[in-house]
Amino acid sequence: MAAAKPGSEKKHAGAGKGAPRRTQAPKAAADQERTALRLRIIETALDIAEDWGWYDIRLHHVAERLKVPLTVIRSEFRDGDAIADAWIARADDAMLAQPARGFAALPAEERLQISLEAWLDALAPHRKVTAEMFGAKLWPVHVHHNLKLVTWTSRTVQWWREAALLDGEGQRRSVEEIGMTLIFLSTLARWCRDRSEGQVRTKAFLQRSLKRADGLLACAYRSPGRVVGKLLQTGGR
Repeated sequence: MAAAKPGSEKKHAGAGKGAPRRTQAPKAAADQERTALRLRIIETALDIAEDWGWYDIRLHHVAERLKVPLTVIRSEFRDGDAIADAWIARADDAMLAQPARGFAALPAEERLQISLEAWLDALAPHRKVTAEMFGAKLWPVHVHHNLKLVTWTSRTVQWWREAALLDGEGQRRSVEEIGMTLIFLSTLARWCRDRSEGQVRTKAFLQRSLKRADGLLACAYRSPGRVVGKLLQTGGR
């Protein structure tokens, strides 16, 4: 049997490699278009909520503002709470972004401060509406939202640990997570009510809480029960 010409092999191989690339461009364009649509829906909902409040927003208002059928909104978000989740998720992205050089060499207390401040700053442009979103999730009749909020809090604290590069294990990790959860919730509660420029009062509260917790963690192995009790006090101040 005659050997195939080298040129024909290359042409055949090249054709095989080129085929997938022809289908990638339309898919990438479609993905970008969908991402842009989701961003427009989120921003429009936030703009409307700035005027009317998050409690009174209706998705048909969003569709009317965007001049699209209501089915377009439903295709991207199952309800208003899903839009709220998508907006709040931006804060996670900001917190987990590549840190500045030298971040890893900072004390853990400073890394925690920087990470959570990035999270809060990402939501700051719509602080009042964001606070209303959390209020809606805590509404007594929204039991399914209440349960989701517990899971969300735990997950957010875990990502905060990752962003701050914490590597505690065993008993130390357990104490850290309890303390961080309490500090996170108390800081968030203050941030929701904070009207100071750049939420400086909230950030000062966070700094005090972290400093106090850092000192208490030094006693964790000697008296973990006492430390947890002190952390509970820290989270409420």
